Amino acid sequence: MFSFVRHWSRRSAAGDPGAPEQGRLVLVCEAVHCLTERGISATVNAVAHEIGIDQSGASRLIKSATAAGHLIMKASVVDGRQRRASLTAAGRSMLDHAHAWQDEVFDQLAADWSDERRRDFRQSMTDLMDRSYAMDASATPTHR
Repeated sequence: MFSFVRHWSRRSAAGDPGAPEQGRLVLVCEAVHCLTERGISATVNAVAHEIGIDQSGASRLIKSATAAGHLIMKASVVDGRQRRASLTAAGRSMLDHAHAWQDEVFDQLAADWSDERRRDFRQSMTDLMDRSYAMDASATPTHR
């Protein structure tokens, strides 16, 4: 499993000098999207936890994505001292393109797989992620 994660975490668009920055933008926007989908406020600390980095690193990523027009920060309606990130239309569009690219790469990698094998693989990955979130939620306090 570690080899699998390490292998895919190092993949990028070879030869594209903008790929690392684009990857960081996608990473932070995907974190905000996933947190929001799970009903968790996308605070700086929650984003840091979701990505697995420290608070200052998450803050820099959020500032960069905000400057690029992909995220906006708003005061929480529940606690005005707390700020939450949310996707802009440009951020949503960027994520849609990133997801489409991921689907294209998956289609190339699994070109000789049956439809059933593709469905089973996707479902297994989803099941692993859901189980991980459930384990995480029971082990640590939520960032709501």
